[in-house]
Amino acid sequence: MSTNPFSLSKVKHVIAISSCKGGVGKSTIACALAWELAKRGLKTGLLDADIYGPSLPSLFQLRDAQVQTNEFKMISPIDYQGLKLMSFGFLLGDAPAVMRGPIVTRYIQQLLFQTDWGELDFLVLDMPPGTGDVQLTITQSIKLTGAVIVTTHHSLSLVDTARGILMFEKVKVPILGVIENMAYFIAPDTSKKYYIFGEQKAGALSTRFGVKTLVEIPIMETLSGDMRTYQTNPYIQKAAEELLRAVEKTQEAQSNLKDAGFKDGSVVLVFSDGRELSAKAFDLRADCHCASCVSESTGQRLVDVKKIPADINPVDILPLGNYAVGITWSDGHSSGIYPYSMFSEQKTK
Repeated sequence: MSTNPFSLSKVKHVIAISSCKGGVGKSTIACALAWELAKRGLKTGLLDADIYGPSLPSLFQLRDAQVQTNEFKMISPIDYQGLKLMSFGFLLGDAPAVMRGPIVTRYIQQLLFQTDWGELDFLVLDMPPGTGDVQLTITQSIKLTGAVIVTTHHSLSLVDTARGILMFEKVKVPILGVIENMAYFIAPDTSKKYYIFGEQKAGALSTRFGVKTLVEIPIMETLSGDMRTYQTNPYIQKAAEELLRAVEKTQEAQSNLKDAGFKDGSVVLVFSDGRELSAKAFDLRADCHCASCVSESTGQRLVDVKKIPADINPVDILPLGNYAVGITWSDGHSSGIYPYSMFSEQKTK
């Protein structure tokens, strides 16, 4: 099978739903979001891009689905009540996917380009967890409108969330927002909230990463993983609304950061409208919010300020969309994300 770039020519927006750690509910969220978009009358497709662990056949109880090809030798997606579905699991069945990277890459490209998606407003990609070959293949093969990161507030998930944001930004894919899943549990008898990963202030992820938190979703039976029983969910509704707003804003304007550099001990950001933001390099490094520098359970700072070199300086500054920069420091630290809110505006003469 050869790839056919025209299979995506009528797709307006391609959205990647990603997580850099498994077990955070990414696939369930991706399916629910795609469902919600379709229910709003938007022509929507959903591609399960996880070759090794496809979830879509189980989530929709379509393990016996028969995939057909049309007269143009293109794969016809499964139509599930108006939502177009495709997964390697439809082709593989229950057999394990035992294959090496180059073959996986080829299968991903075939699922993307050899599926007859037709006219779509949104194609939602349920990405495999991590930041490896499959993610790079997808980001380099097609133009993504943007990515949504699904995470929990567990410290291990947040470490990988930062990596995911940096990975997408390095390949010029805008981050549309973060969905915090399983943020808390609501007791059915008392309606009291219990934060299973520790109580956090609202917007904590936004503060840490600079990107918008689309929604915080509690543990819910109605999001247990069977899309046949899925009904309209207020949290998924909010996530869909925020996603649509983020897509609109992304289309309206791209980052206007013109230059980023180091001057007189400060990191200086220069914007195309003439604004300048700056912050002392030492202060930025000392105030890093990454999971290596701040304890997730207690909020206590882990970085020893006394061990930060007084002449700390940025080795590399990576613009992250319209919201932050990623900095690799001269002491080797590179996992921090620094929102523009950490900088002060400089008065120009």
